[in-house]
Amino acid sequence: MRPNTRNKNKRPRPSDAADSYSQILRKIHEANDVTDEDVNQLFMISKPLCQGCRVNTRDNPNCFCGLVPPPNGSRKSGLWQKTSEIIQALGPDLSSELRDSDSTPAGLTNLGATCYANSILQCLYMNTAFREGVFSVEVDVLRQYPVLDQIARLFAQLYASKKSFVDSDAFVKTLELDNGIQQDIHEFSTLLLSLLERCLRHSGVSKAKTIVQDLFRGSVSHVTTCSKCGRESEASSKVEDFYALELNIKGLKSLDDSLNDYFSLEHLNGDNQYFCGSCDARVDATRCIKLRTLPPVITFQLKRCVFLPKTTAKKKITSSLSFPQVLDMRSRLAESSENELTYELSAVLIHKGSAVNSGHYVAHIKDEKTGLWWKFDDEQVSELGTHPFDEGSSSTAQSESNGAASSGKTKDVKQSGSSSIKSEVFSSTDAYMLMYSLRCGKKESQEGQRENPIDIANGEVASGQQPEGCYLPSHLDKWISDLNATFLEACKQFDLTKDSQLNTLIERRQEVRTILSEAAVQSLEEQYFWISTEWLRLWADTISPPALDNTPLLCSHGKVLASKVTCMKRITELAWTKLESKFNGGPKLGKGDYCRECLMDGARMVVSSDSYRDRRTFMKNIATDVLSGKCEDGNYYVSKAWLQQWVKRKNIDAPSEADAGPTNAITCNALKVTPEDTSGCQCFPLDSIQCSHCTSELSEVAGVEDALRTIKAKQRQNHDKLATGKGIALTPQSRYFLLPSPWLVQWRSYINMTGKNSSSVPEPELLDGVINTLTCQKHTRLLERLPELVYRRGSLFQKNPSTDKLTIIPEDDWKYFCEEWGGIVEKGVSALIEAGSNTNQSASQDVIDLDQDSSPDVNMEIDNQQPIIRTFPEVCEECIGERDSCELMQKLTYSEGDVFVCLVRGKEAPKSMLNASDSSFEVDRRTSKRSRRTNYGKQTSLKVSATTTVYQLKMMIWQLLGVMKENQELHKGTQLIDQESATLADMNIFPGDKLWVRDTEIHEHRDIADELCDTKSGPQDIEEGFRGTLLTGDISFEAC
Repeated sequence: MRPNTRNKNKRPRPSDAADSYSQILRKIHEANDVTDEDVNQLFMISKPLCQGCRVNTRDNPNCFCGLVPPPNGSRKSGLWQKTSEIIQALGPDLSSELRDSDSTPAGLTNLGATCYANSILQCLYMNTAFREGVFSVEVDVLRQYPVLDQIARLFAQLYASKKSFVDSDAFVKTLELDNGIQQDIHEFSTLLLSLLERCLRHSGVSKAKTIVQDLFRGSVSHVTTCSKCGRESEASSKVEDFYALELNIKGLKSLDDSLNDYFSLEHLNGDNQYFCGSCDARVDATRCIKLRTLPPVITFQLKRCVFLPKTTAKKKITSSLSFPQVLDMRSRLAESSENELTYELSAVLIHKGSAVNSGHYVAHIKDEKTGLWWKFDDEQVSELGTHPFDEGSSSTAQSESNGAASSGKTKDVKQSGSSSIKSEVFSSTDAYMLMYSLRCGKKESQEGQRENPIDIANGEVASGQQPEGCYLPSHLDKWISDLNATFLEACKQFDLTKDSQLNTLIERRQEVRTILSEAAVQSLEEQYFWISTEWLRLWADTISPPALDNTPLLCSHGKVLASKVTCMKRITELAWTKLESKFNGGPKLGKGDYCRECLMDGARMVVSSDSYRDRRTFMKNIATDVLSGKCEDGNYYVSKAWLQQWVKRKNIDAPSEADAGPTNAITCNALKVTPEDTSGCQCFPLDSIQCSHCTSELSEVAGVEDALRTIKAKQRQNHDKLATGKGIALTPQSRYFLLPSPWLVQWRSYINMTGKNSSSVPEPELLDGVINTLTCQKHTRLLERLPELVYRRGSLFQKNPSTDKLTIIPEDDWKYFCEEWGGIVEKGVSALIEAGSNTNQSASQDVIDLDQDSSPDVNMEIDNQQPIIRTFPEVCEECIGERDSCELMQKLTYSEGDVFVCLVRGKEAPKSMLNASDSSFEVDRRTSKRSRRTNYGKQTSLKVSATTTVYQLKMMIWQLLGVMKENQELHKGTQLIDQESATLADMNIFPGDKLWVRDTEIHEHRDIADELCDTKSGPQDIEEGFRGTLLTGDISFEAC
């Protein structure tokens, strides 16, 4: 019958458990013996076995629930973590990087923003003729030109690597490309082909030497024809080579329309007339582009990027454009050709995204051998089938240019200047470049084509004549074989490690479940052993557990402690034998290995505690009588603090100040406790005599403190207004002195601090050394600027004594200070306030009238007097200027700091914001709550540096406060900040400054993403392009 464990995890209240435990110990103390029944109760052996409980209970040594999860469960870590997560922790599974088959193309890694390079490289690699030409380059030429060596190695890996994708880092570094900047794929293609052409011309292999121009380069001429005489201009005979034809698509629906637009006639008339040399006059004329030669692989670049003059930004055209699978270019040639120039679509390069200077490039390329289309998306390569687009893309198969979905059958498509041909038509809103390859397998003459396009022997496009597959040069074959061997070995080692880990995991889980199923002791008579719960949990939840450790369960006698029953479990002899044999350790604690001595000591402690509680109640009653004045047995001195702590004590086992003796706090150090004093504490009757030595010391300390209080009181009396911080009215034609304000603040704190905390405030420095710091060493003149003066209620005061570096004090106060703090009267910085104009550097006439109630006559009299301050020594403007310049330079070169920006709603900013010197915003107290809600909006702090531009700051504000850059009216105080190209240092904006911005709402709101995209490749960045890379450099520097 299954035991009832419904309430087994319902713990009794602590008081009940303690009482039960104490009762058993009292029984043991009374009988002076430990019985088996007592042991069973103390060690909770008789508690029922548990089955199917959720958690493991500490109060039952027979409970093994919760040590392992349910059969289908798992945990976040340890032995029972999900198997997939454990395998993932071993590192990347290299087997997942294996190429599916030799016929599956490999991908290229995206190093950040190198998808444009990956797409072009895949197009070049998938062209068999170009790939064979690269593989045929001599080793010496490869060594001389690293770009050729790297592209050959890259193609070799794409061809024969066992990995599903290839790392393009070495090739990108060779070209010195910035892998964090997105570039235009057409520009990259043109520059790369040009670079490869310049490098390959040094090869002695004919197939490789001209492979770029033979495959990809065509030619056109710009022809201008006089409408009067019919002659062409001299420049019309010039032929220009191209790698791609750039076609307009704006307002056009098909590739045929774009080609018609490209080759259309332009009429030159009116102000745009052409000067004909034959006619010797300005005449009407026509201008057009004529196609002279066609390459075997023709590339069309669809101009989806247009410039918007109003916003000076670029926008992507996302309109759909249709293009055929088969393209007849015979009629496009300037000179008619009887040869069939039929091209088939071989690659579509797609730009995903709505922004011009961002997004993502992918390539859909047709395999020349199988005719299957593949999608190359960096590392991911997927088969598309017999069509260049899958069903879920933004590009579809079309039967006609109106966009109707195709049934997959070929249609008769009419192309300009040619008869109808059977071709399927596709449409795309993202196609950026189209590649068409000349249909191969038919011998044609060279008319209308380049001389020696690919195969010099017979003039054919020889992709169909390449040997089965392709071959690798010996040096590349050995190199790629070594790479594959290393990669396959790494895959093998990973699989071995994974299999070993999985086998260990399965074995350990089975071991844990088996032993735990055998661990429960079924009867009281059966032999059992104790094991640490902490170790058991570690063993049940760790793949590689440590050695068995039962030492935390032992007492000082090496036996089992009864108080550790909540930290151990009772297991069968079979389970113990298996654990001990495998994990060693110990000690072995069996059925009778409980500590009798500790149990007896515990029983005595319980009985002693009962006696102590009774004694404590008695002592508490005595203390109550003492506090109430009922002292029948005489009066004694005890520490007041000790008595208060002793009465408040609640837990007798917790440490307290009452543990010290009642007279320890009032006993002097000179008194020695006699051996007869077993309490360790001195007894003081009411007639005890004070210690003369301690009394003398206390008197001396009290005398020093009294003298110090007297000195401070005397100084407060001598300096009444300075001690309280009150303003001192200044009288013209009177002599004053200047003191450093920080010293005066420290002195004020020192003399005003009395009582117990008086020692916490240090004494101020002596005046002699302080006054010396006020003068410069070079000229012995004053190194601080003079404070400003202000009129209040008809009297003259220092304007900001709390913030000024110098404070003006009367002559009497200066003399008292010299007597009190070691100053010399003659060395002081004297100041004379007198009426008159400011004629020298040592005078200050910064006088402000704040008396709003003064009469006009008084104000006029004050203005006429113009009080100024003359000092001796004079102010040294030269040294002050040098110091300020150094401080300014430090401020101008800050690397990181916070500036505060607040959005102001309304036409005017509150006065508190117009003071730009404060580092935080404070609402003007005179402004009503309603105006605060009206004028204040969001507030934020921004991390900036001295080189941060105003434009960058406005972009941060746009992002955080939502105010468009063009609508921001940014201020620092009353200064308008509108120079976007200036830096914050140029505008004197420093860490701690507060700025305010107002939304003018003039311009229509637009998305910040458009601005960010334009910013990443703004006008300056666009001009940079590939500048500084190998694509625009001189290959002579590359050759080693």
